[in-house]
Amino acid sequence: MFYRPEAGHGLPHDPFKALVAPRPIGWISTRDAEGRANLAPYSFFNGCGDNPPMVMFAQTGRKSRAEPVKDSIANIRATGEFACNIVGAALAEAMNASSGVHPAETDEFEVAGLTAVPCEAIAPPRVAEAPAVLECRLVRVIDDLPTWKPHAANIMVIGEVVGVHIRDEVLVEGRVDVLRFRPVARMGYMDYTTVEAGWEMLRPG
Repeated sequence: MFYRPEAGHGLPHDPFKALVAPRPIGWISTRDAEGRANLAPYSFFNGCGDNPPMVMFAQTGRKSRAEPVKDSIANIRATGEFACNIVGAALAEAMNASSGVHPAETDEFEVAGLTAVPCEAIAPPRVAEAPAVLECRLVRVIDDLPTWKPHAANIMVIGEVVGVHIRDEVLVEGRVDVLRFRPVARMGYMDYTTVEAGWEMLRPG
């Protein structure tokens, strides 16, 4: 089949997210201007540079009809900092629990039964149970991305990684072994997957 997105796909569900998959999950922790913690997962997430190391995540849609911008981005605008907590398979249910729509003052660490501990280089807390955490300072918010939905907000956040936590048990001979924690990734629809295998492939030459 072929379709033009603006004309519709004719399928029961939009296939786009199932085609751009799997997508790693950016489990973003922030603090608001009053110091209250927030934790939320974003499936539009990835690295976008390594010198310096940078990551991006994006909001698509909105928090609610009354609040077009989600708490994570509002907090990052206010403080300029966030942490990206890597989601291992053992944390999948906690990650999902933190994805609910709550009032801004809700502490999703408590909702998900997680332990919030201090970061080293930034003020927001991190998930103690995470296999790795990237502490980030804001580089740029791109908030003029196009959207087809009234009142929706497609916003991209880019952060520079200024601190990295890695649990000792996921390091094997000086390398991160992702099979030790099996990162969770988003597929299309309501589907998720984990990394279960890996292989090395060298570039020609």
